[in-house]
Amino acid sequence: MEWNDLTEGAKAVLEQTRNLKNDHIQIVEFEVGYEEEASEDNPYPVSIQEDDYENLKKFTKENEYEEHYHMARNKNMVKIILLENKKIPDNLSEFPVFRQYRMDRLREERERLAAEREAEEQAEQAGEEPGAGETGEDTEQS
Repeated sequence: MEWNDLTEGAKAVLEQTRNLKNDHIQIVEFEVGYEEEASEDNPYPVSIQEDDYENLKKFTKENEYEEHYHMARNKNMVKIILLENKKIPDNLSEFPVFRQYRMDRLREERERLAAEREAEEQAEQAGEEPGAGETGEDTEQS
């Protein structure tokens, strides 16, 4: 199976294993059903669905590149491990895990953005209120 045969979600996951290999990160954890929303900052959102998982499973078994993978699934959570010398490294706990493609991480990110927006709105309102109060005080002093 070649790179061009992969679905977009499968490519997103494999790109992480390839990009992060240079940083000594060999584990990518993702959730089947993960779906980002398109935005100005993210015009090409990542979506990882069941067909992407099946595509990854096929690719990791019969890819034509020198990389070898191990994939494990528990319900909708999947870990893909880039193998060293066709073996799982003994010290996996020393490797960071890339978890960006998980629904809980997506929910946390949305909550963080919502909290930031709320804080900005409160700061703007707090900035406006004293201005309004000062105008009122000026009127009372006149």
